[in-house]
Amino acid sequence: MKRICDATRRAIKTIGIAATATLFLQPAGYAQTIIDEWAAVQAPAAPALKAVKIEPKTSALLVLDLVRQGCNAERRPRCVASIPNIVKLLDGARSHNVTVFHSRYPGPKPEDVLPEVAPKGEEPSVSALSDKFIGTDLEKMLKDKGIATVIVVGTAAHGAVLYTASSAAMRGFEVVVPLDGVSAENTYAEQVTAWLLASAPTISSKVSLTKIDLIGY
Repeated sequence: MKRICDATRRAIKTIGIAATATLFLQPAGYAQTIIDEWAAVQAPAAPALKAVKIEPKTSALLVLDLVRQGCNAERRPRCVASIPNIVKLLDGARSHNVTVFHSRYPGPKPEDVLPEVAPKGEEPSVSALSDKFIGTDLEKMLKDKGIATVIVVGTAAHGAVLYTASSAAMRGFEVVVPLDGVSAENTYAEQVTAWLLASAPTISSKVSLTKIDLIGY
């Protein structure tokens, strides 16, 4: 019995020493999760926007999920406000013979795409969830056309734009994201998307954040 008690005391002492050491190794102000520090987090400096020169023959414009179910004044007024910018980008891309692709998320039909930014002629469209490369032939279609650079606009910033742009970068494409053609329900979602695209390992080296007026051909 005494041996068991001694062993128990030694085990308790060891656990206590380990817990104390762990406590002292933790930095001042340590919190268990980011949730504990949420209110104290400060936004980093804004990433720089860059002027971008597009080579039309090897570039494609991806216009993502601009359907009436998601881009409307009740759900995403910021999306509605971005439509004139995207129309301007589309007009410029089409006039320079840039390949244009469109997408919808599952559910909406082709006629649900907002008419101002709907496909024209034989412009292809894919249907997928946030990452438009998953479950579609988008990568093959781009590579078959010799595309090296994709310009990504649409909604939602923290859904289709973030994941499709990131996926394009991981597949070796150069990625251009004009932020005045990107929208979400609120500014925080747009901010975190811009920060992630500009800062994420591997992805950030392939991504250029810009504005539509900074895109040249």
